[in-house]
Amino acid sequence: MIHAAIMGFGNIGTGVARVIDVNQDAIRRTLPEGMCVKYVLDIRDFPESPYGDRVVHDIDVIVNDPDISVVCETMGGKEPAFTFTKKALEKGISVCSSNKELVEAHGAELVALAMRHGCSYLFEASVGGGIPLISTMLRSLGQEKLDSITGILNGTTNYIFTKMEREGADYATVLREAQALGYAERDPAADVEGHDTGRKIAILASLMTGKTVRYEDAPVEGITRVTARDFAWAHAFGSTIKLLGRAARTDEGLQVLTAPHLVPETHALAMVNDVFNGVFLHGNMVDDVLLYGRGAGSLPTGSAVVADMIWAAKAKGTGVPVEWDAEVVSLVAEDAMKSRYMVRVEADERKLAEDAFEGLIADLKTDAVEGELAFITEEMPLSECRARLAALPSVMGCMRVLA
Repeated sequence: MIHAAIMGFGNIGTGVARVIDVNQDAIRRTLPEGMCVKYVLDIRDFPESPYGDRVVHDIDVIVNDPDISVVCETMGGKEPAFTFTKKALEKGISVCSSNKELVEAHGAELVALAMRHGCSYLFEASVGGGIPLISTMLRSLGQEKLDSITGILNGTTNYIFTKMEREGADYATVLREAQALGYAERDPAADVEGHDTGRKIAILASLMTGKTVRYEDAPVEGITRVTARDFAWAHAFGSTIKLLGRAARTDEGLQVLTAPHLVPETHALAMVNDVFNGVFLHGNMVDDVLLYGRGAGSLPTGSAVVADMIWAAKAKGTGVPVEWDAEVVSLVAEDAMKSRYMVRVEADERKLAEDAFEGLIADLKTDAVEGELAFITEEMPLSECRARLAALPSVMGCMRVLA
């Protein structure tokens, strides 16, 4: 029997415990000896839980027990999760994490520490919830040169956009509803300002390159300025709007960003709605691969954590190799990133717009919102777009367009 420990017994930690209990037969198909939870580490007690008698409050109880070979870290935040994870890895105990903040900040360091001690540091559940995304990148696409990743990586913002689109509602109204339903936190900034997606695309970009992409080096734009009028114009152009995390190798270098985009209705990501996530991976040989599923939730995320725990248990003594070097990748500056844009201006400024973007307007429409017009530009660097927009007195919106 593989003896495991859970660090952090909140929503995801309890999901991990339930997956191990309910799916024990399925686990034994891959891990014949089976797996059980010996300890639960938390600052709280859980007298009503069936795991109440396994709760401990000292990490040393876990790392000093020779029976423990794998732990899951579902605590969230950088500390004490970082300190506890290091303690476990230094003892040769594998750690499987759902903690995107910790993985983004210290992933390369913890991967290297695990390999030095013959164990594993795995983090499938840190991006995409229950979607087998990272394992696909590491195993099934390990032979590929991945050159781009484009994904809807946050269920809260995708739910808000879906409701805004279907009901014509404004952002503030839908946000309040999402909070009432538990899809958005009381303080929703991490989701709606794009930080959650930004951290996730930084992790994926790091795995794509094998080096370190820092979240703070990549531009992040949230959804708070997107309006019902933006959706009306998106529909006029045969598109919808999605918050995307994007990483791409280009002639100028590696581009990584998070921002709302117009997405053509014919694109598969346009059909990813509500709290679901969807991610496109593009390899130089395999072409496009689409992964879709629940990006959050106790059981989907718990399932992803347990998958890593099984993988780590089977690699006991050697560790699962993860290519992630501490060398920091230089990213293309935001101003130099090229894109097409949807621009909204007042209807009586058509001549000014056509002059400012002479020869660079791919499509122009005037009938979606009274008093406005909107146009799609040809591809250009953001700096050029901004310079041309400066000639227009009433720019009401400017949004990237997914090619």
